[in-house]
This record gives sequence, structure tokens and C-alpha cells, in this order.
Amino acid sequence: MNDFPISSPRGQEMFSYLPVYYETSRVLRADMNAKGAEMDLLVRTLSETLEQFFVRSATWGLDRWEMELGIPTELTKPIKQRRAVVESKLRGAGKFSGRLVKNVAEAYDGGTVDIAFQPSVWSFTVKFIDTLGVPPNLDDLKSIIEEIKPAHLAVKYEFSYLLIRDVHNMTIKQLQQTPLSNFAFNSRGGI
Repeated sequence: MNDFPISSPRGQEMFSYLPVYYETSRVLRADMNAKGAEMDLLVRTLSETLEQFFVRSATWGLDRWEMELGIPTELTKPIKQRRAVVESKLRGAGKFSGRLVKNVAEAYDGGTVDIAFQPSVWSFTVKFIDTLGVPPNLDDLKSIIEEIKPAHLAVKYEFSYLLIRDVHNMTIKQLQQTPLSNFAFNSRGGI
């Protein structure tokens, strides 16, 4: 019995349905292990295929989403950024509003975004609340916002940075591990 272990989870399950007198059969153990391995592969493949139907879990099927939405496929971009572009394009349909811009921007950034309209100067501001520094895929966000906003509105972007009051309670180790892009600098390069 131990000479022919069944390593496949599905093979073990199928073998458990057989009568007890097959317990010692090396032929049936090998048969159930082989069939179980095929079943394991089938289930894994079906599960992976199902993941492609959802943007947040798509991997090799992401290019299909991009093709459907008219987004150029850029394989050099991280998959997380490609997913954000697809998701924001899906969210970006409908009548232009602050809520629409907020949904799109939060799909890219993954954090909280605040939208403020300045109607007197025909503009609005997208302020990143949770993200420190400039988000890595800001160009993609700018592109999609240009697509959904009315042409007469200007858009500004505001970013959050660490200030002196924020680093007051940080240890030297924490400061060393924090990227410089998270700090606010003045025009002469100082904090």
C-alpha cells in the first residue's frame, strides 16, 4: 500500500469511493493517481480560465479586456497597472460628474481620491489623499481623464507628501526605508 502512494488530491478522493478490497491493489492505486492528476489539472485550468472573466484576477486574458475596450496592450507595464487601466475604463462610462472622476481615479490609485470643482475658473482638481508622492501610473490616469472630461474643463493634480510634522515620530530606520519621492521638497531641493 505504501509502495504506491496516491499523490493527487482528486485521485485520493476517487480512490476513497472504491470498495475496501481495492486498498492493496497497486494497479488501481496507480490508475487513480494518474486519473486524479488529470482531474487536478482540469480543475486548475478551469479555475484559471474563470479568473480571466474578472478584471481584478485576469492575467493572460487581460489583453482580451484591453482589446475589447480599445486600450493598447503594453506588456512592459506591471499587470496591476494594466488592470487599473481596464477597470477605470469600465468605470469611466456615463455622464461626466465628480463621482465618475473619483471612481476612475480610485481605480488607478487604489487609495482615496478627492475631487474639487472650481466652476469660476472652469477646472477641477484631483487630490490623492492616501497615496504618498506621485502614483506610478499617473500618465495613464491623465489620459483616461482627458477622454471622459468635457474639453472646456482644465484638470489639476495634487499629491500628498510627508512633511516635517509627519516624520517627527519616525525612527531613523523608518526614514531610511521611505522613498525620497514621498517627501515634499521646496524649489531649492530642501524639505
